[in-house]
Amino acid sequence: MKIEVGQKASHERTFTVRDIELFAELSGDKGEHHVRPDSDGRVMVHGLLTATVPTKLGGDINYIAREISWEFLRPVFAGDTVRAESVVTSVEPGEGHLKAAIEFVCYNQHGKEVLRGKTRGIIRTTA
Repeated sequence: MKIEVGQKASHERTFTVRDIELFAELSGDKGEHHVRPDSDGRVMVHGLLTATVPTKLGGDINYIAREISWEFLRPVFAGDTVRAESVVTSVEPGEGHLKAAIEFVCYNQHGKEVLRGKTRGIIRTTA
């Protein structure tokens, strides 16, 4: 797969209460806000579960992250749809791999930013 500066990708996911329950079991993070509805009846999605939306984009290009910086801007709740948009900001050849940097922003179904960040890592070019 060819990777170049300016290349964009996007992915969208709607989170369910079941997603939150499974992630709580897997991660061990059973903070009250992830297991009990708030006064508005909403259950909050784990930040790192929200972060799986842009992470999926890295998986699509066999990207191996070496550094990731996350900025969590707003909570996400069960029933929310999160859309990640990413752009490749740099690509450099290395020995048996490409070094790449990617920036991403995630929006909820209302167009509000919920998460943004950047990452640096590699894409192997040889097995």
